[in-house]
Amino acid sequence: MCNARPLLSLCLLLSLVLASVSVQPQGPWLTLNGKSPVVIAHGGFSGIFPDSSYAAYKFTSVATSPNTVLWCDVQLTKDGIGICFPDIRLDNGTDINEFSRNKPKTYLVNGKSITGWFPLDYKFKQLSIFSVRQGVFSRTNKFDGNAFSILSVDQMIKEIKPKNLWLNIQHDSFFTKHNLSMTNFVLSLSERAVINYISSPEMAFLNNIKQKINTTVTKLVFRFPAQNEVDPSSNRTYDFFLRNLKLIKTFASGIIVPKSYIWPTNTKSYLLPHTSLVLDAHKEGLEVYASEFMNDVPLSYNYSHDPVAEYLNFFDNGKFSVDGVLSDFPITPSAAIECFAHLGNNATKQAKPLVISKCGASGDYPGCTDKAYAKAINDGVDVLDCPVQLSKDGIPFCLTSINLLSSTNVANSSFSNFKMSVPQIIENGTGIFSFNLTWDDVQKLKPVLLSPYSSFTLYRNPANINEGRFVSLSDFLAIAKNSSSLTGIMISIEHAPYLAEELSLSVTDTVDSALSKAGFDKQTALKVMIQSTHSSVLKEFQGKNNYELVYRIDEQIRSFDDLSLKDIKKFAHSVTVDKSSIYPDNMLFLTGATDVVKKIHSHKLPVYVQTFSNEFVSQAWDFLSDPTVEINSYVMGAKVDGIITEFPKTTARYRSNRCLGLGDNTPPYMSPVEPGSLMELITPPYMPPAESPDPVLVSGDVVEPPLSSV
Repeated sequence: MCNARPLLSLCLLLSLVLASVSVQPQGPWLTLNGKSPVVIAHGGFSGIFPDSSYAAYKFTSVATSPNTVLWCDVQLTKDGIGICFPDIRLDNGTDINEFSRNKPKTYLVNGKSITGWFPLDYKFKQLSIFSVRQGVFSRTNKFDGNAFSILSVDQMIKEIKPKNLWLNIQHDSFFTKHNLSMTNFVLSLSERAVINYISSPEMAFLNNIKQKINTTVTKLVFRFPAQNEVDPSSNRTYDFFLRNLKLIKTFASGIIVPKSYIWPTNTKSYLLPHTSLVLDAHKEGLEVYASEFMNDVPLSYNYSHDPVAEYLNFFDNGKFSVDGVLSDFPITPSAAIECFAHLGNNATKQAKPLVISKCGASGDYPGCTDKAYAKAINDGVDVLDCPVQLSKDGIPFCLTSINLLSSTNVANSSFSNFKMSVPQIIENGTGIFSFNLTWDDVQKLKPVLLSPYSSFTLYRNPANINEGRFVSLSDFLAIAKNSSSLTGIMISIEHAPYLAEELSLSVTDTVDSALSKAGFDKQTALKVMIQSTHSSVLKEFQGKNNYELVYRIDEQIRSFDDLSLKDIKKFAHSVTVDKSSIYPDNMLFLTGATDVVKKIHSHKLPVYVQTFSNEFVSQAWDFLSDPTVEINSYVMGAKVDGIITEFPKTTARYRSNRCLGLGDNTPPYMSPVEPGSLMELITPPYMPPAESPDPVLVSGDVVEPPLSSV
């Protein structure tokens, strides 16, 4: 609710709800009723805001489909008031342990002894002094300072006015033992509000409420926890109910199950074959809803850290479709259903940014291997890239880094004693470099799939950790030539000054010779892009064979002076910048937008942006832990011309979604984020500390002396 607490800016921002635009989902749908699956917002947008808070519920109406169902976990207070709160205890999601004068109590809940602060020990008015907080420690707590009140169900309905409401009654037996009636509360509420869904894991409650409520208005749904748990109202395991779907049909019209009931995974987080649950339940006339969808938890490796891919597997697999999904991030299923489902393999591209690989599909296979390149092509990449390194015997090959330690097993090989210090390449530390080994030596090594976010326990596909073989530049060019779908290649050249001055190796001449030998200097089918952070490298290719010269700016900047862009224009045809040079952030909150893209475009130079990853920790909070939201914000918001990505499939799929190019009819879940809008909702005590502004790129940062001749 908006009240005297520090919620003014929040209310102003969230009250400016976007028009309720929705794209008509394409069929056919394999749901029970043949309609598109429903999106159920678990406690509102609880992936960002505290579960069941005013902001979580209100933000759902801003960011998702207008038909999204709002989920409320109902608990009862001492005076019988229903509140929306995710747990029967108030400990984890409120500040009650800091301000309550009462000591925690211990109760028996479904046969288990649980200690904490329980809502049934407080009248609703007493709860007003407490505020809800983010209860998942891996999520941001920056909105806790807004002091969101604990909402009664009536307050939530009055303030939010949900189009569709879902009440989850998790502990009817427990409250009944303490002389509080969930049935009376629900019946009373149904007289003044429309309840679209009621779920419960207790058969007795659903049997009881079915006799007293209009089931043509309200669907009753039986909720499944773990299969070996016991329904306290019937003393039967949920595994028993799973085997007796006909029995469920006598007291409910549907079931809601954890997603693992439908697509189980093995102990290594790989998908097993789907179960027959959805098909079996549909045969009995039961709808099936899947729960436990969260963008910010590790997904099965089969999904490549892409939450849209996971949703599509539940309702666009060609065999069955769940009837709804319960999500902490309801923007993602909204887009998956209405923008990406049923696209097919030949969907028309609705957006034009180039999809440029980063070492091939390096999110799925070791970078720059034949497997990474094959998958990138299969995933729909436009431009295949090769960061060129030189071996000791002068053979050019593709590898993520000149330092072999970063992407090979050289540290555990017979070449481990080749470590050396090269301050011009690594300022502090040692490495084993490509020029230390011959090409034959390099081929004896194993590639290594990097997991750049392993410190967050987010790993990339371990089954592929050493898959693939290293690729010479000539092999890479042959792969590109043999592809019918590529539009270009990008050759990246770094450390050329060091190689020329210290080792008398000319990487520019070597690349130029390889391109000519493969016929790339005389063909027009594939665009050739030469990328470098060194202006001296690009100048070596000026006037040669219409290659596109790409100047990469490694450092994070906030703008250019006019002279620097004029200098860049003299030797480059396009510019690559870092994501943060377009949308800077502070502690993963976007602080606004720079004029970097606008200034580059003013000199008629395309802008490519790097590097996009699917792991949610690589994205600012503003992108809602969804790589598609991030991509869309750079393409439709910042107007970049190309996306450099480790997961080409995600970006290639984004370009074909049917929610683009709709102008004023663009739905909210496919609208670019407003940089800085989330930070405006943070109260001063919770604000990240101020940071120094990023530098402006000046002419002296760009101009370099020519490469030494070799």
